Amino acid sequence: MKILITGGAGFIGAHVVKRFVRNYPNYQIVNLDKLTYAGNLENIKDIEKEPNYQFVKGDISDLEFIRGLFKEHQFDGVIHLAAESHVDRSITDPLAFVTTNLVGTAVLLQVAKENWKADYSGKLFYHVSTDEVYGSLGAEGFFVEDTPYDPRSPYSSSKAGSDHLVRAWHHTFNLPVKISNCSNNYGSYQFPEKLIPLFINNIIHNKPLPVYGEGVNVRDWLFVEDHAAAIDVIFHKGEMGETYNIGGNNEWRNIDLIKVLCKQMDEKLGRDEGTSEQLITFVKDRAGHDMRYAIDAAKLMNDLGWAPTVTFEQGLSKTIDWYLSNQEWLDNITSGAYKDYYDAQYVNR
Repeated sequence: MKILITGGAGFIGAHVVKRFVRNYPNYQIVNLDKLTYAGNLENIKDIEKEPNYQFVKGDISDLEFIRGLFKEHQFDGVIHLAAESHVDRSITDPLAFVTTNLVGTAVLLQVAKENWKADYSGKLFYHVSTDEVYGSLGAEGFFVEDTPYDPRSPYSSSKAGSDHLVRAWHHTFNLPVKISNCSNNYGSYQFPEKLIPLFINNIIHNKPLPVYGEGVNVRDWLFVEDHAAAIDVIFHKGEMGETYNIGGNNEWRNIDLIKVLCKQMDEKLGRDEGTSEQLITFVKDRAGHDMRYAIDAAKLMNDLGWAPTVTFEQGLSKTIDWYLSNQEWLDNITSGAYKDYYDAQYVNR
């Protein structure tokens, strides 16, 4: 099998690429990434010489480039992770999200259809999406696979649109597809515009920890290695045309999560308890900030046997240990070409 993985130099994509390269030596994996600020070849350096792996730099919205890539490699499958993915930046630059997330997805779908020529035996287009397409929850309830879409930001709207495009190519052209919608990911190699790596780095350097509003917004947190395992299971065992929600069963208010992070950082850095909490600074809430996301992953767990393997506290400890052991990676990311993005002090969705 020859698989195209888009966005494989990014945070989640790097974990998926490495899992497939290592676990399936008989597969040929082609990693396509544009290498924007969030894509980093250092994330996949440890597999770059594997015989079943190849990296290609390119833009998923470039129709002729994608056509040439499919013609050269004759892919059997696509795992589509490439996306502009940060809410704050979608508010300041929405058209970039429309181009990558909508146009790029449509290009990939169309070229897959053209290349496979209706002979879909052994073929699959797997689209990786987000729980943000469902909108915002109140204090109770969970997102399920048939929850109506109600996106609130340019980012979530562009991802919702891309989900609809995937389903349209499935229903109109019978393209074999699967979709998954995941909750907030955390773990190693995450670009420090998101809450956890941003705050880890800020605590290391005694910089403020900017918290939107009163910090009461709630998110469900999914360890990235558990997410990669779920993608593996869905790719190989999921039903064609189906959608699967992936969640960590780890709901946290932002402020509570931050306090746990501060406590673990103080312990690991040998600082007095409460030192890092003093860095918390409340800032004006983000426009249209969704109050709560929560995933019901029962379908994935019951039908395919997947389950998260770590508690949030365990996953957070592993994540902090990784960043503390890879401060050169973190320093490189937050300097040079990436510095403007980092210095903007983005806070997680």
